[in-house]
Amino acid sequence: MSKNALIVTDGTDRIQKIAVNISDALTGFEVKVCSADKFEGTDILPADVFFLGSSQDSPSSFSYIEELLKHINLAPRKCAVFTVELKTLNYLCAIIKDCEAKMGAPLHVASKEPDLSALNKWVKSVIK
Repeated sequence: MSKNALIVTDGTDRIQKIAVNISDALTGFEVKVCSADKFEGTDILPADVFFLGSSQDSPSSFSYIEELLKHINLAPRKCAVFTVELKTLNYLCAIIKDCEAKMGAPLHVASKEPDLSALNKWVKSVIK
C-alpha cells in the first residue's frame, strides 16, 4: 500500500515550483499538491505526511487551514513547512503547533531556484 503526501501552497509561482520539487522527491508516495484556496479539510485525512508552503505571513487563502489546524489532532502525522521568506517560517511553524503533528525542520529557499540535492535530503529527513 502506498503512502500519501499532501502539499498545500499559497499558490505563488516560486512556492508552486518548490512544491513540484518536493513532490518529485517523494518517491513511493501518492502526492497531492493543491493551493490553499482549493484545500478541503478531507484532503489532509489520508496524508501520512504534509507540507505547507507560503511566501508571506497569513495569506488570506490560509485562513481555513489555520482554523482547521487549531481543531484537529494530527499527532501521528509528519509534516514540514517551506518558504522563500525567512520571516514567514515563524508563521508557518506556529500554525502547525496546535495540531501536534511531528514537525520536521523548516526549509527556507533563499535563492531563486532550490538546491535540489539539499531539498531531496530535507524531504528524506522529514519522511524518515
